[in-house]
Amino acid sequence: MSILKPKEMAERLGVTVLTLQRWDNNGILKAHRTPTNRRYYTEEQYLEYIGQSTSNNRKNVAYARVSTYGQKDDLKNQVDFIRQYANAKGIILDETITDIGSGLNYNRKKWNKLLEDVMQDKIDTIFITYKDRFIRFGYDWFERLCKMHNTEIVVLNNIETSPTQEMIDDMISIIHIFSCRLYGLRKYKSKLKNDKSLKDGESDDKNSKSKTLSKSNYEKGS
Repeated sequence: MSILKPKEMAERLGVTVLTLQRWDNNGILKAHRTPTNRRYYTEEQYLEYIGQSTSNNRKNVAYARVSTYGQKDDLKNQVDFIRQYANAKGIILDETITDIGSGLNYNRKKWNKLLEDVMQDKIDTIFITYKDRFIRFGYDWFERLCKMHNTEIVVLNNIETSPTQEMIDDMISIIHIFSCRLYGLRKYKSKLKNDKSLKDGESDDKNSKSKTLSKSNYEKGS
């Protein structure tokens, strides 16, 4: 469910913000209220007001992720935070997805299933506590993908649910991956160096060159 600020709603309806305030006070078009008592509207309110059907099967999804099973308390905190936000906004969450896996892992089953639903136009809004809960790197690309299917990602920016330790763990994973690759290259280089067939080939080349030079010198002497 998309959230519209009073200014956005006024522009869509072709009225002023003051008119919206008056309609709200008179019960003509009631605004929702944030915990700080600020007005906001929804896409459904707009469609209903202009007489379009608001019935659809697109879902509002809460997505929470941690790297390890030892962080289950943090996983719960993420879910609780998203639910509190949704309740304050009057939003109904159709599904809550909890995932355990590194933010560097693009093969997370639940995450991939969520993306499949996005591409099948089944998802209206995804709520996450922080961008790195969704993916550690490349978030902007996936956000654009979602926008192409009219799916909004709402980032709540709750820093407490994005533990520094997990970032450290991910950085260690990156270092480990590249260290393994460097080790593999060194091992490959060592194999090439010790490959007898290559050495024999080099010896044959040297002998061939030596013979060629000897023959050339002999012909010159003649």
